[in-house]
Amino acid sequence: MKKQYDYLLVGSGLFAGVFAYYAKKAGKTCLVLEKREHAGGNIYCENIEGINVHRYGAHIFHTSNKEVWNFVNSLVEFNRYTNSPVANYKGEMYNMPFNMNTFSRMWGISTPEEAKKIINEQRKVIKGEPKNLEEQAISLVGTHIYQKLVKGYTEKQWGRDCKELPAFIIKRLPVRYTYDNNYFNDLYQGIPIGGYNKITEKLFEGCEIRLGADYLADKEKYDALADKVVYTGTIDSYFDYCFGKLQYRSLRFETEVLDCDNYQGNAVINYTDRETPYTRIIEHKHFEFGTQEKTVITREYPAEWTEGMEPYYPVNDERNQELYKKYAELAGKEKNVIFGGRLAEYRYYDMDKVIESALSCVKKEFGNE
Repeated sequence: MKKQYDYLLVGSGLFAGVFAYYAKKAGKTCLVLEKREHAGGNIYCENIEGINVHRYGAHIFHTSNKEVWNFVNSLVEFNRYTNSPVANYKGEMYNMPFNMNTFSRMWGISTPEEAKKIINEQRKVIKGEPKNLEEQAISLVGTHIYQKLVKGYTEKQWGRDCKELPAFIIKRLPVRYTYDNNYFNDLYQGIPIGGYNKITEKLFEGCEIRLGADYLADKEKYDALADKVVYTGTIDSYFDYCFGKLQYRSLRFETEVLDCDNYQGNAVINYTDRETPYTRIIEHKHFEFGTQEKTVITREYPAEWTEGMEPYYPVNDERNQELYKKYAELAGKEKNVIFGGRLAEYRYYDMDKVIESALSCVKKEFGNE
């Protein structure tokens, strides 16, 4: 019997969206199943007081891949937003990433030479190979920056002491000896004018989308509807956790409307002391240079992931990587199923990298569309 659809897309994030966009160009039909009550995955924005609120944390698009940049700009126009977060350590404000503005504020100095001298002196306290994250961080940025701007934030993020975390989590910490607050080194960055939902709408145009639909709860029924499945959910749940559960870190968000036009003067402020329970406050209007009379802020709290929570960050340590490999091997044997995206590939992906991965999948599937 001929199936109703060419492709069944499980999830409606960026990977599925890019795939759907090119599938339609190739004349294929797509049914999209989304567990949540909205499409767009973690880039979904909610309009509150005329402000596009990033429901699942700050999403700033940045890339050095021209193909990816041209692709997203063919869907929607981007503004010139530049990510320049600020760190608040017990009321002391520091520019991020660590640069001459940071060092000048911390030590009252003004030249790169002075900054290098202090950092190099402080790094010397670590002898030999760093044994944990604390030693790794100090070996990169010295003790003062580590204590004020790395330690508390990292411990909140991971829910454990830096001495208990493996050194490999921090491979590098960007240190710039210039007065440049641009966080990313990428060639291109910005925010879609009118919010990310505009991208989602373009990507899934012409697809049937069923919201609140749990694919795994009725897999056989849904599989019968299409020739091929594009699965972007958690890979371990697809195989019913047969080898055990992969680990994630999660997040909890508290969003509030405030009766003022400017709460913190920046889109993102990190709280780097251990005592403040949240890691950052996002003031959404600043992503789009908003001039609304009110403002909307979101406090972001890291959380240990448990069943039923949203899995945000894969815990890519040795144990989990070994486990993922077993699942990836099973996935390779599945006929007519494409596994892609952050959860199915168990990788922390920036948005541009998800799109890259999807474009490469599309080229295999449809040729150079």
